[in-house]
Amino acid sequence: MKFLDYLRWIFRALWMQRMRSALTIVGFAIGIAAMVLLSSLGEGLRLFVIQEFTQFGSHIVAVTPGKTETFGLGGILNTTRPLSLEDAEALERIPGVEQVVPVVFGTAQIKALGRSRYTEVAGVGALADKAWKLEVSQGSFLPVEDVHRARAFAVLGSKLKQELFGNTSPLGEFVHIGGNRFRVIGVMEPKGQFLGTDLDDMIYIPANKGLQIFNRESLMEVDIFYSPAVPTDRLTDNVKRLLIERHGFEDFTIVTQDQMMATMDNILRILKYAGGGLGAISLLVGAVGITTILMITVTERTSEVGLLRALGSTRGQVRNLFLGEAVMLGLIGGLAGVLAIALLIVAVQLFVPALPVALKGEIVTVALMASMLIGLIAGVRPALNATRLSPIDALRAE
Repeated sequence: MKFLDYLRWIFRALWMQRMRSALTIVGFAIGIAAMVLLSSLGEGLRLFVIQEFTQFGSHIVAVTPGKTETFGLGGILNTTRPLSLEDAEALERIPGVEQVVPVVFGTAQIKALGRSRYTEVAGVGALADKAWKLEVSQGSFLPVEDVHRARAFAVLGSKLKQELFGNTSPLGEFVHIGGNRFRVIGVMEPKGQFLGTDLDDMIYIPANKGLQIFNRESLMEVDIFYSPAVPTDRLTDNVKRLLIERHGFEDFTIVTQDQMMATMDNILRILKYAGGGLGAISLLVGAVGITTILMITVTERTSEVGLLRALGSTRGQVRNLFLGEAVMLGLIGGLAGVLAIALLIVAVQLFVPALPVALKGEIVTVALMASMLIGLIAGVRPALNATRLSPIDALRAE
């Protein structure tokens, strides 16, 4: 029997039982749609997080104060010492370092012109705008000056400026942060959010002022932006060596962006595959449907099987016909499910563009292969039953 003959037979058989076939296809389509949707959501979330982490560049090392150490008896000692502005200045002298940004964050009440609101306060260095790829729309960013004697200047995020000053220019005006007065020297361009933090609803002040306002001895973090020509391992070794010389021992933690990205990527990939696995469970319903329908079909088509065998068809050819029906049901159901999700994703991107959904070719391929494989497995038992029918007994039964 030629391949085209197989196809004609399979499509004719499915058409003659179109109601059963349609119900089975719907079951497969629902399972595949669930699998593809959950996998696409997981992939979209992974790409969203990667994009969030790389919007400030890809060559970043973060240094935070404190290091947790474990001793033989099971005790854990958290050795926390201040990460100072002097440390940040010293890190600037490491070869290959382009910008160093001392960081201290907190929430405080901002007052200006009789208006007030609670928002994020970022105490940063003067190069934070260049390092974090921030643009100034009015005025200028914090000036480069002695980090210990930096003047009380402030730069407003675009949303915070609108809330406090409306359409009037805030340049030269004063804002009060926790009882301290700051002169506004700039307004930032809209930037959006970073992992849930609204960068537009934020005020930037010098790091030394941030330490005073929040009564902190240590910076929360020092971000080091380095040249792509410098290997990450060499840079982290130099950072570790310098800080150990200054502090006497390793009382800090160094995290590279590569490490953060690799960890997040692994976690989100697991979530994506777990979501796809949950969706694949619903394919079992379709598998049961195919098995049931084909078992009934074998019983109803006994004379047909007997005639095929009487005309010289081998057991293998009869088996392949029934397996082909099962695989075709899985394939058509899978295609229907993928098409439904593709249309849904297009609609989501049109009306809710912020929702992270990404339909990848590998997801579609795996889904269709899974659909056909489950169809094949579900059709094995009915196909074997069909091959066991004796031609004479099958014809006599009719």
